[in-house]
Amino acid sequence: MRLCFFSTFFILSLGLFAQNPPKPNIDMESFIERLFPVQEEDIDYEAIYEVLFQLYQNPIDVNKADSEILQASYLLSPLQISNLLEYRKINGDFISLYELQAIPEFDLLTIENLLPFVTIGGNGSRTKPFFQRLKEEENAYLLFRHRRTWETRRGFTPADTSRNGTLSTRYLGDPNDFYLRFRIQRPRDFSIGMTLEKDPGEQFSWDGKTARYGFNFLSFHITRYFVGKWRTIALGDFQASFGQGLVFGAGYTLGKGAETVPTVRRSSFGILPYTAALEFGYFRGVGLTRQIKNWQTTFILSNAPRDGRISLTLDSLENTVETISSLTQTGLHRTPSELSTKNQIREVNLGGNLQFNHPSGRWMGGANVLHTQFNRPWIRDPRIYNQFEFSGQTNQVGSLYFNYYWKNFSLFGESAISKSKGTGTVIGLVSSLGKTIDFSLLWRNYDRDFHSFYSSGFAENTRPINERGLYMGIQVMPTKVWRINAYYDSFRFPWIKYRVYSPSRGYEWLGRISYQPRRNLLAFLQIRNEKKDRNLPNTGEPSLPYLVSPIYKINSTLSLETQLTRNLFLRSRVLWSQVEIEQNKTYGLMVLQDVQFGKNKWRITGRAALFDAETYDNRLYSFENNVLWTFSVPAYSGRGIRHYLLGQYQFNQKLTAYFRFARTTYTDREVISSGLQTIEGPRQTDTAFMLRYFLQ
Repeated sequence: MRLCFFSTFFILSLGLFAQNPPKPNIDMESFIERLFPVQEEDIDYEAIYEVLFQLYQNPIDVNKADSEILQASYLLSPLQISNLLEYRKINGDFISLYELQAIPEFDLLTIENLLPFVTIGGNGSRTKPFFQRLKEEENAYLLFRHRRTWETRRGFTPADTSRNGTLSTRYLGDPNDFYLRFRIQRPRDFSIGMTLEKDPGEQFSWDGKTARYGFNFLSFHITRYFVGKWRTIALGDFQASFGQGLVFGAGYTLGKGAETVPTVRRSSFGILPYTAALEFGYFRGVGLTRQIKNWQTTFILSNAPRDGRISLTLDSLENTVETISSLTQTGLHRTPSELSTKNQIREVNLGGNLQFNHPSGRWMGGANVLHTQFNRPWIRDPRIYNQFEFSGQTNQVGSLYFNYYWKNFSLFGESAISKSKGTGTVIGLVSSLGKTIDFSLLWRNYDRDFHSFYSSGFAENTRPINERGLYMGIQVMPTKVWRINAYYDSFRFPWIKYRVYSPSRGYEWLGRISYQPRRNLLAFLQIRNEKKDRNLPNTGEPSLPYLVSPIYKINSTLSLETQLTRNLFLRSRVLWSQVEIEQNKTYGLMVLQDVQFGKNKWRITGRAALFDAETYDNRLYSFENNVLWTFSVPAYSGRGIRHYLLGQYQFNQKLTAYFRFARTTYTDREVISSGLQTIEGPRQTDTAFMLRYFLQ
């Protein structure tokens, strides 16, 4: 049977493959936009990319992967996952990735998208000693990046004495942004790396008290995989992801986007090395995962510095004690005030996970627990909206979770409780209702006093707290060239929150119609509608300064992209927004054109965009190409022109250079930004330069 299949497959695929399919590169822009097309300022793009890049660098072994791991790629429907497991059960292990075409419901486009994330084989050759494998590994590189805004911001000008004869605050360092990264990695064997960064305005300084050793931020990790019965051994900086992210959320959540079905469900990645340059949201210490048959046990011990402000308060005996008034997550230390917050707090975490994977690969369950302790009590500046937020020196949070595959249904859920007795619960399903219809449903309930510092559960808020909601998503493919995606999310906030001084509710829906008659041509229309409450000035009643009123937003995108030739790619888009506040409507419009041309060792990408957004609420977001491992999703607000040019040149197999020039020229203002970020003039020019050098 298998011999017959390969004979037929070989004849049919001569035009497609000449040999075993090489691991293709990911079109990162298309990949990001497919998963996260609804861009917002509070999305942590760098952390999201780093987690997905770990998956890319550690491809899934299709002969060993269970349903949980297969779902992690966000590329397969429950029906496709079920068919893959059934095919492997009947026919045995895959001999070649070519064989994916024999699985029912696996079309060529699905396989092409899946290839970067899958492989066949175990943990690679381990016949050689570890240090010899380390010495011979080819995937070892060094990155250097420089970024800068060339117009002078106010923070870099000389200080003046215009205010009461005292010197005004200015940035301590220069306007250059430096980033240095070393990484050596072998899939499912080891990963060793170090990341250093200096933000604009920060000093190059050697100061042990503020943990500045030249660069302002230093991150490092050593991770080993499959060492005897130890599945993972992590030293240094790392993250963890188990269940639906209510206790261990790996610093990111996909949230709502054009992929309306698979992204609502989280996967248990386990322990991952931390390689981003964000200065929060990671553990620093030891992470261990031990595998014994179908049981998996994880232990986490972390002692990490955190930025925050320290205040002096009086206790019950009227003694002066130091307390934490706030934790800062900007990672910026440009002024004396910002520098005074650096590493002021020590945070100790002790946590664990116990997980059982059924031999069938169709269900698993687990438990999480995390104890967090600060070196000082955290006492917030009291406000009405934050009275149920965490307060104290220690917190504990624990959860139970499950994932279950039944026929074409994937059921999942997690329920957690924190020290405050506040609970958080997520329950959902992802289903293939037929060959052309996929459906997702998710219900969440987060109490106003649910406290989980490393959670990134599905939520409308930036954190899973004070929220209840129901999400429904659907994907329909009536033909091979048409695809319809839609979701509707209804949510409410039982308690008041920042900028909303009463319990509130809202909804959001998105619809997207895509047309792809061939691989090199894609057109889509996307519309998103949102209603949320917000504080507005109450001009009619002086005794009540704010009135909570609904804000209605509509965003739409019309896109056409085509690969005209092997070397030339074009994308044209129109983005439009409408905001209605108290029956007053404002609008935003942006038209952009992208061009990409590449040949042999070089590639050039450019964009020209015209935008006109009446208010900041009308701002428009569009993902931009940037140098490797760098993200740019600017908010287009006001009126002006935006253009950039990105060049890439590969000198040889070891050395590749990237350079980006971007400029925004406003026609409705003579001053950009505010405070120390102020630019006197209507123009902002940014550059980025990067070198990547493979050491082997």
